Amino acid sequence: MALNQSSDTISKFFTSLDVVQPHGEFPDQMEQVKGILHGEKLIESSRVEAEVNWFFSRLGLDSDYFRTTPAPIVAKHILSLYAAKMVSHATGARLQVKLNNKTEKSALFVIASNPGKKDSPALEIEHLIETSYLGEGYGHGMAPVTGVSTPVPATMPLTTVATPTGPAKAEVPFRVSCYRTTGTVSAQSPTQLRLYSVTAPVFQPNADPNETDLTKISDVHFITNASPATVSLYQDVMKEVVSRLGPVIRVLPGKEDTYRLVVAYRHGTTHSFFSAITDLYHFHQMHSTNKYVEQFSNGITIFSVYLRSIEGAAGNFEQRVRNLAEHVSLVYVLPRTSLTPLFQAHTLSAQEVAFAYVGWKFAYTFLNRYSTEYAALASALGDDPAKQALLAQLKTRLVKDTFTEARVLEAVKNNTDLIKELYADFASIHIGEKATQKFDKAHNADLATKIKRTVLNELDCQVLTAILNFNRHLLKTNFFKPTKTALSFRLDPGFLSRSEYPNTPFGLFFIVGSEFRGFHIRFRDIARGGIRVIRSPNLTAYDHNAASLFDENYNLASTQQSKNKDIPEGGSKGTVLMSLEHQNKSEVAFRKYVDALLDVLLTKNSGVVDYYGKDEILFLGPDEGTADYMNWASQHARDRGAHFWKAFTTGKSTSRGGIPHDLYGMTTRSIHQYVLGTLEKLGLDEAACTKFQTGGPDGDLGSNEIKISKDKTIGIVDGSGVLYDPAGLDKAELMRLAEARAMARQFDAKKLGKGGFFVDINNSDVTLPDGSKVDNGMVFRNNFHLHPLSAADVFVPCGGRPEAVQLSNVDKLINPKTGEARYKVIVEGANLFFTQKARLILEEKGVIIFKDSSANKGGVTSSSLEVLAALAMTDEEFKSRMQVTDPSSPPPFYQSYVKEVHRIIEENARAEFECVWREYERTKTPRAIISDLISTKINDLNDQIQNSPLWDNQSLRSRVLTAACPRNLLELVGLSALQQRVPEPYVRAMFGAYLASRFVYSAGLGSPEFAFFTFINEFLSEK
Repeated sequence: MALNQSSDTISKFFTSLDVVQPHGEFPDQMEQVKGILHGEKLIESSRVEAEVNWFFSRLGLDSDYFRTTPAPIVAKHILSLYAAKMVSHATGARLQVKLNNKTEKSALFVIASNPGKKDSPALEIEHLIETSYLGEGYGHGMAPVTGVSTPVPATMPLTTVATPTGPAKAEVPFRVSCYRTTGTVSAQSPTQLRLYSVTAPVFQPNADPNETDLTKISDVHFITNASPATVSLYQDVMKEVVSRLGPVIRVLPGKEDTYRLVVAYRHGTTHSFFSAITDLYHFHQMHSTNKYVEQFSNGITIFSVYLRSIEGAAGNFEQRVRNLAEHVSLVYVLPRTSLTPLFQAHTLSAQEVAFAYVGWKFAYTFLNRYSTEYAALASALGDDPAKQALLAQLKTRLVKDTFTEARVLEAVKNNTDLIKELYADFASIHIGEKATQKFDKAHNADLATKIKRTVLNELDCQVLTAILNFNRHLLKTNFFKPTKTALSFRLDPGFLSRSEYPNTPFGLFFIVGSEFRGFHIRFRDIARGGIRVIRSPNLTAYDHNAASLFDENYNLASTQQSKNKDIPEGGSKGTVLMSLEHQNKSEVAFRKYVDALLDVLLTKNSGVVDYYGKDEILFLGPDEGTADYMNWASQHARDRGAHFWKAFTTGKSTSRGGIPHDLYGMTTRSIHQYVLGTLEKLGLDEAACTKFQTGGPDGDLGSNEIKISKDKTIGIVDGSGVLYDPAGLDKAELMRLAEARAMARQFDAKKLGKGGFFVDINNSDVTLPDGSKVDNGMVFRNNFHLHPLSAADVFVPCGGRPEAVQLSNVDKLINPKTGEARYKVIVEGANLFFTQKARLILEEKGVIIFKDSSANKGGVTSSSLEVLAALAMTDEEFKSRMQVTDPSSPPPFYQSYVKEVHRIIEENARAEFECVWREYERTKTPRAIISDLISTKINDLNDQIQNSPLWDNQSLRSRVLTAACPRNLLELVGLSALQQRVPEPYVRAMFGAYLASRFVYSAGLGSPEFAFFTFINEFLSEK
């Protein structure tokens, strides 16, 4: 139906259009547009000339629009606007312009422009665009893009993007052009417009993720239509951003009181950025005349926004632009949170909102929770382990029911004036040269008093006091760095409750990003441990994981500290809790986590105010969900200028000098020493023993346990389900799966004996061979270790979540008729699989149980020796001797070094096993407690040795280091060079750990003080 009418009133409505003179800058394009509209006959022929002339000359669109928009698209835009005016005339209503026109490869949105207004319809459109076309809306699903790990949208409305040679091979985000008119839609209407044009890019195929040449990676229309100045600017920005993890931010002055903001970043590394930038410049009293989002086939996105001051805005425009530029990196880090409405309402600034968000998460984690009442009740209950465990569980439930994240958030929102003061206090200490205070754990007593006197709600008061406590214990942060990818905070751990966390860590880092939050805890200056990604399949799981995040991290690091007793590094651990909306962006989160840690480790000339004042080195390793990222982390540390880059991560690939635990069975070697040692003591033949294990043939521990053992394995639980055969699972078939690292569901069912079965986690309503029913395969899998069918001589947990066996369910491992436990021997391969209370109960029932901190230290020993090689060798030595270029023929030094690692692991494991066994025979103290006592005694003695005159005894030092180091490493570099190359704190830790562990393993826990003197003399006299 044509949009043409010929009444006098319509003619009068459009009269002013008739006198518009045509725009002289794009005459050829105007003529093409007129021809298209005349041909379509959707606008009355007599009106085409006037409509086109007004659109080109009086509407006030930026010339960029005409230069970059093809004539057929311009014709569509004119037709859409004309239709809106016709509707306004026909209904007599005020002109409402809210048009959209979507096709498979493009979309147009036209709305009235209300610059700076909080209720502007532009905000709704921008949320739609970033979700549906940019693939970066909050919680938008993401998937990997070709050639790189960077995510791109998995559910884009357009599934393919054209290339000059055919359809694209991967989905990519769209290009966006946005224009604000300087003129009005007609002489009768004051309405100005904002146009959003969204188009699918057209790329050349097969772009390299590191390519920077715009002629190879740009959309074909961009490279032909963009101005030379823009192409040159984008080329410079592209060269910089490709080699960086975070954004590149530029601000350039333009014409007629305009500034141009340019932001480039790798697509998928933030979310909601398109609308968040709009919120930011509105807060600073600006509006955009036009803005662009340009996509490139190497995965880079470049934003370009032209900014002008809103009429009547307060303050100098140039200074407001500078302030805006300083805040862009914060918007990249935290573009949209539950506190964003306070920013949109101009209640809090971008910096205050980011600080409030961090304070909210900190307060939720660390509120002093019923500590007085808990301590009183705990004292009254005495040493009864069952009652103490129940009290601890009750306290946890009370705390989380009272201090929910929502309730803590409410406290923040209720007290924005005090949040402003808390932020000012924070900034006064850490804003670099402008810092007006110094670090003091008791600073700003006036603010503490004000909170107590003015905040009437007790819970609100506790929340705000917790945030002040955060300020008081903050040693350094990257918050005020010009660019960053996540926020990191190095805290003095002194604020931790001693009743809840009896062993105070040495160092504590809190890291917050748009997709995650996490911690890093270490118990010694020199410490090493894995980084774990924690995912949550649903809201219930997320709430649990968020509530237990720090406790899990603390317990893992504490276990690591106990486990690391005979190596130089103390215990550490890192956790990365994925936000519920970003569960599949773990690599993005991990990279930001590492980059933010490096920000506060590499503080020299960085602008970071460092109240710690000493060099810090972290050694990171793989854990759940991060095994594939260690190569990148090491290389990134090198790119950031860290001198410790070779040793920064363990678990690297062999090509980077790593010693993979799974490939060489490092962790299993220590676990199996405990199995073999116990069976020897009991006079049992391994081949005649039955065994049950969690962790299947697809995993590190599970696969290597299968390979190294000779027992009769009756059951395996892994990620796919439950595999069981009472006569023993076919060994050859298990070996096949272990070699292939395949899951249990791939076991050949024909090789199951009578009574054997496999129940998949996806199965339901299954009847087992004994006639019993399985309603839900997932539930059956999760609890099979508690099932009577799992009974065996030996149980080796090689996988599973922490506290799988605890006070509330340990009774299920005990036969109710006989009172005997289902297992004779348990060697805990998986970290924290049992709680200490559960271990003690099982020991009371006669189970021989060896806890994780003793049994599974083979992996940490291997990683420690990997670190030592990296620290001791020059780059060239490391490259030629430790980096494997041909997996079928590793360097001879590498092969012999792996054998040395095996030797040391087995020696350490057997030495501790013998010590635990002797101490139990001597004292009948539960082995789980003996393990802790051994760890504590070794660690305490280690600290004393490092700070004693023993270190100054050159003869003793040489003997100890010679005994502690792998033999072929000493042959290569020599003891003198090793001491020069390896940081002294590390060498001291090696010296102390070796002496302390060897003394305790040999002399036991009950040795008199003079025994150590005798031990040292004997050590010195050895030849």
